[in-house]
Amino acid sequence: MSKLYVIADARTLLKHGVSAQTFAEAIRAAGVRMLQYRNKAGAPQEILREAAVIHRVFAGSGCRMILNDRADLAVLAGWDGVHVGQGDLAPEDARRVVGDGRWVGVSTHTEEQVRVADLSGADYVAVGPVFATGTKLDAEPVIGLEGVRRARALTVKPIVAIGGITRGNARSVIEAGADSVAVISALLAEGESVESVARDFIKILR
Repeated sequence: MSKLYVIADARTLLKHGVSAQTFAEAIRAAGVRMLQYRNKAGAPQEILREAAVIHRVFAGSGCRMILNDRADLAVLAGWDGVHVGQGDLAPEDARRVVGDGRWVGVSTHTEEQVRVADLSGADYVAVGPVFATGTKLDAEPVIGLEGVRRARALTVKPIVAIGGITRGNARSVIEAGADSVAVISALLAEGESVESVARDFIKILR
């Protein structure tokens, strides 16, 4: 599990005037090895089109590419897995769609959800939001570093922590028990290139 899990969120990229291709090229150049594409509002055709662009950028890189929400589109796009939320397909149902050769990740926000995820067929468990975040319109209550520690005690599966993670707090999240940190808007820092910020994260998380 890569310690840096980059999420290319379509809404956030649009807000910053950055195309999916430009973003993908920057994080590939930085050496990112795990990426999720998230497009909550896009039609299937749009998602597949952008997924194809990102797939071409990362061809031969060894980066694991995960599509948010849509297990069917992950298969059609030839991606490496799907990430589902609490309101999406259950991990077992997502597994039936993507098969055994692809990863399935699941979002959790409470201890009970972590317990359920631990017993599921998910390959990894996302926990959060760890800190306050403006990326998701329907963000759950903040769990803090203590929430990460509690999640670590409840599952042996790899944990991806998400929500408000920056270069300033990323190391503390790993020290609290996360195997990986998911980063979205913190990569789009004013006056800095996405590639240089991603390289900073990778260096910090070593």
